[in-house]
Amino acid sequence: ALQEEVGLPVKADTPLMAMVTRLAGHKGLDLLCYCIRRLLWEEDCQLLILGNGEEKFEQFFRQLADEFPDRVSTKIMFRLDLAARIYAGADIYLMPSKSEPCGLSQMIALRYGTVPIVRATGGLADTIADAGEKDGVGYTFKSYNAHDMFGAISRALGAYEQKKVWREIIRNGMESDLTWESSAKEYIKLYNELT
Repeated sequence: ALQEEVGLPVKADTPLMAMVTRLAGHKGLDLLCYCIRRLLWEEDCQLLILGNGEEKFEQFFRQLADEFPDRVSTKIMFRLDLAARIYAGADIYLMPSKSEPCGLSQMIALRYGTVPIVRATGGLADTIADAGEKDGVGYTFKSYNAHDMFGAISRALGAYEQKKVWREIIRNGMESDLTWESSAKEYIKLYNELT
């Protein structure tokens, strides 16, 4: 339904990657700009962007949608209702931020069952355990580097093909406890260790 709504071909087995973001440099969009064409040439996937911001990024993603009309949908706007449907309907959520003190989008994606791919920085590193680890909930990359981001996306797309593995990652994410109650217990534990 989401593919149809945003004008992409309806293909149930094609992974839909998405970003709901302010189109700004520190959100890691330059990394995506650098590697997205290669990804679209080499992999069977679709990309959906919702947001507005810096003109150079708005232009880039508009042009990308013109170049790959059956693979990319760009919505230069912000609509809360569409954002919610994107979180719920996408398969993969991209969040390659340069820095992110907390980050909410990756936690929203987890709750909806959308697997996040994040740069391991700040709150993203605190909330997203890589799927290569026990109870992993998404995919991470450490260096602020487009090749590393490409690698994380490739790993995710490979796992997407393994339905049992993919369902386990989704389940881990949806069951993850990122509440203040859980965080408070960790703070108390640390405090008790220090005193």
